[in-house]
Order: sequence, then structure tokens, then C-alpha cells
Amino acid sequence: MFQQNILSELIKISYEAGLLIMDIYNNKFEVNHKKDNSPVTNADKNAEEFILKKLSNIFPDIPIISEEAYSNKFIPDYDKRFFLVDPLDGTKEFIKKNGEFTVNIAFINEGYTKIGFINAPAKNKIFFNDEKKSYIIETKSKDEISIQKAKQIKVSGQKQKKLIATISRSHSGKEIENYLKDYDIEKINYVGSSYKFCLIASGEAHIYPRMSPTCEWDTAAGHAILKTAGGNVTLLNGEELRYGFKENNFINPNFIARN
Repeated sequence: MFQQNILSELIKISYEAGLLIMDIYNNKFEVNHKKDNSPVTNADKNAEEFILKKLSNIFPDIPIISEEAYSNKFIPDYDKRFFLVDPLDGTKEFIKKNGEFTVNIAFINEGYTKIGFINAPAKNKIFFNDEKKSYIIETKSKDEISIQKAKQIKVSGQKQKKLIATISRSHSGKEIENYLKDYDIEKINYVGSSYKFCLIASGEAHIYPRMSPTCEWDTAAGHAILKTAGGNVTLLNGEELRYGFKENNFINPNFIARN
């Protein structure tokens, strides 16, 4: 679907968006609020502007649905193929300065997420997938940011006993606690942003239940990476989570991400 040179370009875009974000993160910044009262910063806006420009140059015929543009009521005409972008997922974590925020870029085809890129710039890690496998690139050194340096990741084979759950730092609750009672949970990690999907994809966690609203751009990149690492994201009825539902305001139903 995407040749190696295109994957390399997308890795570079996610990395450079992370640099823009970190430049603001490491200095003083203002926090504003959108109409839904969710926080937004210049890091969200600058990263989105950069990503949209770069993606449009490479893929002029593929529409891009992006969080900040959508919050300003811009929805492009789209059909089977489109990108979902969250330029700064985990803005609350960004504001708290705990490092748990990400850049999310995902390619959707016929309702299913296919390719995802997640940059966790404060953790110096980029996760991505091709059609068959998932990978991690360590980004501490610029010399390492190459697709040739990518290492394959896979989900844990542990399915039943002593599972590690990862739960939203900002959105936990009784419903999730009750759901997890049916599993042998050894440990719960509270984590912000789409980084939770990366923990499952790399074998560091096993299950992430979500019983409160998320948007499609929050999950699509992590979902793609998790799928080719051996896991999946499903609704409570077992069907795979799908994308492109403008009629639902791009809000996901409740879901379970698992190895």
C-alpha cells in the first residue's frame, strides 16, 4: 500500500511535528479552551498546520480529517480513503508536563484503519506499521530516525493470567473497574494519550478497556499499529472498531483494545 520511501516520509513528518511540540513544551505556553471546554495550546495548532501541509503535498488527492480543523467545523469531502490526524493527543498530559502525549497519523481505507504513526516525542519513540508488521524507532539521536533502524514489535502471548491493564489517566471509573473484574489483572497502569495502544503492541500491557467517549483520531493510529502487532480493537460485541462516521461526530463507541 505505502512503499518504504512513503513510510519514511511519514515517519519524518511525525518526528518533525514532535520537534515543534517539544519546542513549546520546554518553554512557557498559554492554555486556551475550545467550545467543548477541552484545552488547546499553540502546540496543537502548530503541529496540525505542519502535518496537514506536509500530508497534502505528498497525497493531494487524499482528504485529511484532523482534530483542530474539525473543532473549527471544517470537514473535507471524503469517501473510502482518508487520513485521521490528532496533532497532539493528550493535551491535558502535555499541560501537566508528564510526557504522556503523542502525535497520531492514520490512514483509513473502506472504514478500516490500515497504517498508523504515533510519535511520543517526550519519550523519544516513534511507533508505526506497514501492511504486515509493527515497529518502533528510538529517536534520542537524529541518526537513529531511519526506517532501517526500526525494530519489530509484537503483542504479548499472555492471554489469561496475570494481565497488565492500561487505563486512561484522565478517564477511568467504576464501569472499567467492573469490566476488569472478569479478568485476572495483576497490575493497572494509568497512562495518557494513544501511548496505551503502543504499550499493548510492544508487549508491555495486555488490555485497554474504554467506556467513555474518544474520537476517531484518538484511536485510529494506535489501532493500526496494534493490529499488525497481533492484537486488535473491538467493540463490546466483538466487532472491529471502524472509522469515518461523520454522523456520530467521529466519536467512537466503547471499545476494548487487546493483545
